[in-house]
Amino acid sequence: MQIILSFFHILLISFLEMLYLVGIIIVIGFILGAFERLSNSYLFRAFGPKGVMVTAWIGTPIHEIGHMVQCFIWGHRVSKVKLLQLNHPSGILGFVEHHYNPNSMYQQIGNFFIGLGPIFSGIGSLIIGMYLLVPQSYLAFKTEIEQHIKIQQLDITVLKTFWDSISIICKSLFTLDNLINPLFWLFIIIAFSISSHIALSKADIKGSMNGLSMIFFILFLFNIISRVLNWDTYDMVIRLAGYNAYVLAFGSIALLFSFVTLVISIILFRVKAIMVR
Repeated sequence: MQIILSFFHILLISFLEMLYLVGIIIVIGFILGAFERLSNSYLFRAFGPKGVMVTAWIGTPIHEIGHMVQCFIWGHRVSKVKLLQLNHPSGILGFVEHHYNPNSMYQQIGNFFIGLGPIFSGIGSLIIGMYLLVPQSYLAFKTEIEQHIKIQQLDITVLKTFWDSISIICKSLFTLDNLINPLFWLFIIIAFSISSHIALSKADIKGSMNGLSMIFFILFLFNIISRVLNWDTYDMVIRLAGYNAYVLAFGSIALLFSFVTLVISIILFRVKAIMVR
């Protein structure tokens, strides 16, 4: 009986550790997916397929580049890439075909990060866009990160980090100087396009789940060994998961612009509906 209880305890600890390590980025991915589906739904209802295609020119290549870069990092062999394909019968705008060694734990774990690649490339592209087109806003965000964000335990203070990051971006971005600056509107168009295609497809999620199962398996084995050696892995993982403060801070950029994209999509849909009457 004691062995069975220990087994389930290790399972529970492993699951909780996995949530601490990757749970935040998964939640961000699901929220981005919900925002994107709603945004594209309103654009499609307002303008048909062309409403989605307009943003695909920028958003889809960045989405696929995210997959491709992660393939290289995790040792997967890329066999075929389509950064953008229009008018495809399947409706697939782009794809990255990749292969890996199923006997390699490293490459299996890579499936998780390859699936989430568009989130990383989307956030990175938004930051680069801020740096090049609205440098004052980028500087304000960078200063906030340097002064107030630090590795910390995943608790309520990390959520405060998220809201502080959102507040700083809004205050520094939506200013009178920016509103009369053409580069600001160029950045908004680019951000709108990226945010419309940053979320994960069903195939991306399926691939990520394969990698996630391997992450859980490794944590489970690690906890079995730690149990034998009497190590406190739970406290160690919680401390390691302090990087989630940075994940939330940078993820706030993608979440903000995905929400703005949703609002713009709703406005365009309403305007179109009024004009049709």
